[in-house]
Amino acid sequence: MPLKILESQIYRGPNVWARVPVIRLKVDLEDLEERPSNTVDGFYDELNHYMPSLYDHYCSMGRRGGFLERIQEGTWMGHIAEHIALELQTIAGSEVGRGLTRSTGEYGIYNVVYQYIQPDLGMEAGKLAIRFVNWLVYKDDPEFNFEEELEELILLAERLAYGPSTKALVEEAERRGIPVIRLDPSRSLVQMGYGVYQQRIWATVTSETSDIAVDIAGNKRLTNQLLQGVGIPVPLGGPVRTFEEALSVARRIGYPIVMKPMDGNHGRGVQINLQNDEDVAKSFRLAQDESRSGYVMVESFVVGRDYRILVVGGQMIACSERVPAHVIGDGSHTIAELIEITNSDPRRGIGHEKVLTRIPVNQSVINVLERNDQTLETIPENGEFVQLQLTGNMSTGGISRDRTNEIHPDNIEIAEQAARIIGLDVAGIDIIANDIATPLKDQAGAICEVNAGPGFRMHTHPTEGDPQDVARPVLDTLFPEGARSRIPITAVTGTNGKTTTCRMIAHIVKMSGRRVGLTTTDGIYIDGTQILKGDMSGPQSAQMVLQNPTVEHAVLETARGGIVRSGLGFDRCDVSVVTNVTGDHLGIGGVDTIDQLADIKAVVPAATWNDGYSVLNADDEWCRKMERRARGEIIYFSMDENNETVRSHLRSRGIAVFLRKRGDSETICLAEGKRETTILDVLDIPATFEGRARVNVKNALAATAAAYASNISLPTIRTGLRSFSTSFFHSPGRLNLLEAGGYRVIVDYCHNVAGMRELTDFVHRLKPSRSIAMISMPGDRRDEDILKFGALAADAFDELVIREDHHLRGRDVGEVAKLLSKAVLENGYSEDQITIVLDELEATNSVMDRASQDDLIVLLADRPEEVWNAVVQRAQSRKGD
Repeated sequence: MPLKILESQIYRGPNVWARVPVIRLKVDLEDLEERPSNTVDGFYDELNHYMPSLYDHYCSMGRRGGFLERIQEGTWMGHIAEHIALELQTIAGSEVGRGLTRSTGEYGIYNVVYQYIQPDLGMEAGKLAIRFVNWLVYKDDPEFNFEEELEELILLAERLAYGPSTKALVEEAERRGIPVIRLDPSRSLVQMGYGVYQQRIWATVTSETSDIAVDIAGNKRLTNQLLQGVGIPVPLGGPVRTFEEALSVARRIGYPIVMKPMDGNHGRGVQINLQNDEDVAKSFRLAQDESRSGYVMVESFVVGRDYRILVVGGQMIACSERVPAHVIGDGSHTIAELIEITNSDPRRGIGHEKVLTRIPVNQSVINVLERNDQTLETIPENGEFVQLQLTGNMSTGGISRDRTNEIHPDNIEIAEQAARIIGLDVAGIDIIANDIATPLKDQAGAICEVNAGPGFRMHTHPTEGDPQDVARPVLDTLFPEGARSRIPITAVTGTNGKTTTCRMIAHIVKMSGRRVGLTTTDGIYIDGTQILKGDMSGPQSAQMVLQNPTVEHAVLETARGGIVRSGLGFDRCDVSVVTNVTGDHLGIGGVDTIDQLADIKAVVPAATWNDGYSVLNADDEWCRKMERRARGEIIYFSMDENNETVRSHLRSRGIAVFLRKRGDSETICLAEGKRETTILDVLDIPATFEGRARVNVKNALAATAAAYASNISLPTIRTGLRSFSTSFFHSPGRLNLLEAGGYRVIVDYCHNVAGMRELTDFVHRLKPSRSIAMISMPGDRRDEDILKFGALAADAFDELVIREDHHLRGRDVGEVAKLLSKAVLENGYSEDQITIVLDELEATNSVMDRASQDDLIVLLADRPEEVWNAVVQRAQSRKGD
């Protein structure tokens, strides 16, 4: 049986497989598990025939041809599919080289992992690689044609790729380490940088491009008027709207003339070298049809070559001579055939997708040929230059010759002045002159147009001459030397305490004066205002914050699920925090052991900058093991000042935050080597409930370490911890206490065994005379975890109301409640101590009905806002009574 794709995933950031974006295909080799490449007749020869470029793959051999050697020796088909998927992308113009293939532990099932640049292209390359391997092995698909499939993949790559100008700017940004986000996959709208430091480009129009300047450049009459007003040479003429007006202006300025749309671009509708009234009559409609406003510019025809001068930030960067689309006769082929031959050049494509554009066969070409008494069927003499377009625009099939080193200084000055007068940061100045090396004043040359958003193709990929680095000066204007492109990112992961730790950090950062973007399992918050509700702890939510142009510091909760599904939403973070690792979510998504779960969590500290900080829990063995993978400087935090990991770390002049106990007093301390600083007494941190909520003492330690790593002053850290509480406003669903109407109610989002262990400890420290709780657990947890959860609840509370989450996550209705009830009964409860009410709000009201005046009520809420509101209403109602 052939290879089959069982699952596919696109990781858009650092992930469990690699630090770069990759695609994972889970494939079933079936009987191919027993058939490595050297056992399939002719496999090597055919693969080498169709894809000889695989010779460049080193593989584990460390040399060219290494991968082909592996095929001859015998390797698995999943491994071969990985290399083919990489090479297919490279052939399509998206050069990638990282990949790996690993067994899942299940017979015949492998994870094929490979790098991509464009996700849709990468996925299609993987699918084609699987089909191609199957065809090479079985030859059972007569419809399969590798060359046709490859051509379709290349066409897809061309549709998805950046245009040449955008690509040049993106590559320069990436070279500088500036993060790039493609905001619209179907267009060239790109964000460079994060948050408040971001800039945007749309092709070569940038965030710094003046809207007024773009409008002026789009109005050829106004452009000429402004340039002429300061003495810069421009053609004579003016705007017209009717054929009669065009004739009048043409006769006034004298033939030959040029007609062009007043607000056109890319040379569309431009009619040049019109010699008489008859030419005007033939050409006027062609020019007007390309004008959005209906106005046409009639100008004197300036004789000479067509030059484009690129000016960036007021400085001339490059100069190119543009030659109109043409063919050279060979004495045997017709013009139509010569066009077809010319268009077969692999450098030519549709529109701006390649360095040259295919020459169109349209009415404009026919008209040009007619003016020279030629047709598409004419056979030009050998060596004859046959012009096909009136203008030298690359978009109509023209070619370019670099003239950067030939332009005269006087002409440079004129071009730079023109760009400044129009007000463009990036401008394409079109000059007609016999020789750009001679001053315009000495040859009757003129500026015929000033363009906003000029294309870079002619400069980066000239048909003749040296390419020019035109992207660098554009990036210099967007990000001058010393300018930042990244906001600080603090990423928090772990099993418990992520949300509260994130909120503590965000609160402290906000107190330092920075505008914070925060993602949590509750939603997205910008400067304290919730803008989106729901579980926002994944990579897409992180991207939302990083795209927000007002954010100065990002604090990102980074949960297991998002890492497993898509990787991280950022390439690197400045500070990473791992709160702990316990056995939650096991048995989900192929994660069956704590060791595997720890590997997933370790992706976050592994994505920390080398000059950043990784904050790890010294009390957690899995966090301690992460030190090997973590980047940046390690900061340990611990509830025990005598923790051996902390002591050893400090002896090595490391940094640690720990809890110091002196009698009944507990203080948070910061130490760097031998130097220690007292941060705050635990009693002064409201979120700890005078030290009773040990989980929030731990969270405060982690938040202190992260804030210190973020270069926030100690006084600000102290102020932040003092003013942060677990009120519903600060931290909804996280140990929220309400005392009103005779009720004492705690609302919390406790959903795993470790969390229930912490909650049980908290309840015992509160020493209530009686306690009653509403409990539940997500349905995707293992039976054994649900039973442990129930056993812990039985130890903590005197009475229980058991509910179920709205989303059952694969369980039958009532199944989780029965498991919890079973666990509670097995741990000493009687039937009358348990009530099962499946609906969350009904269960909330049931608890409130059963509670007495001095009872402690604990509500484990899946929908904390609704539960909180229900409790507030009951409290207010009791007050009224």
